[in-house]
Amino acid sequence: MSDDVRRMVGDNVRRLRIAAGISQAQLAARMGVDRAYVSGLEQGQRNPTVVTLWHLGEALDVPVRFFLREPTRGPTRR
Repeated sequence: MSDDVRRMVGDNVRRLRIAAGISQAQLAARMGVDRAYVSGLEQGQRNPTVVTLWHLGEALDVPVRFFLREPTRGPTRR
């Protein structure tokens, strides 16, 4: 279960970072962390704290809840 949540958060971080048009290094600089930390988040290897999620939201200009969204699976999902 916890691996699934970390993977979901990581997938959302990656998706939102790419949508913002920035690299892992740029996101890391905005957050004040190492690029390897961002990579670990995106791969689902890190367990981010609420504070880290808040920093991610600030860096990507999105609400924290966006990191906890389950991916949509085609047009039939509501």
